[in-house]
Amino acid sequence: MDESVQQAEITLTDALRIRYQYLIDPVGAFLNRLGIAPNTLTISGLVGNSIGAYFLARGSFLVGGLILLSMGAIDALDGTMARLRGEPSDFGAFVDSVTDRYSELVIYAGLLFYAMKELNLTLAMLVFAATAGSILVSYVRARAQSLGYEAKGGVLTRFERFVVLVPSLIFGYPWIGVALIGILANITALQRIISVRQQAHKG
Repeated sequence: MDESVQQAEITLTDALRIRYQYLIDPVGAFLNRLGIAPNTLTISGLVGNSIGAYFLARGSFLVGGLILLSMGAIDALDGTMARLRGEPSDFGAFVDSVTDRYSELVIYAGLLFYAMKELNLTLAMLVFAATAGSILVSYVRARAQSLGYEAKGGVLTRFERFVVLVPSLIFGYPWIGVALIGILANITALQRIISVRQQAHKG
């Protein structure tokens, strides 16, 4: 793969982690000194997101959104902690990735429960579209990597989905967030499919 393709595959999440490493590293080092394992922090993020989803299911979007916002900080730390320990592992990355998917799914489940409770078919379908797009974005990347290709780019990766959804919850307009994700996440999946096709033709 040529250098231009590699540069194109750098996501906003990657760029932010590099840009703010000087802030994240000291926090990660402090948590390591406390004896907290990176995988423990990863699982605690899933638990926190599940609590946030519970409030979303009840229609408490402000509380749920603020909880999800606080969980975003945890998501940035587990990988940093493993790196600072000198023990980043494939299994740790696997646990982190799977937990991220569960976190997204439980959040959408909370929103779907709320939509069904309120008999809001439009919101329910938007949540379905957002869920499908989010899962497809991850699946396309994983499937591409299993075949030796790279598919990290696109207009709406996981961090961008977080940035879109959380403010819409905090300000009480969840349908805006899930509508944007439903459209843009599916576009992202298509972008990754096209990228893999281009790589396959070059190969």
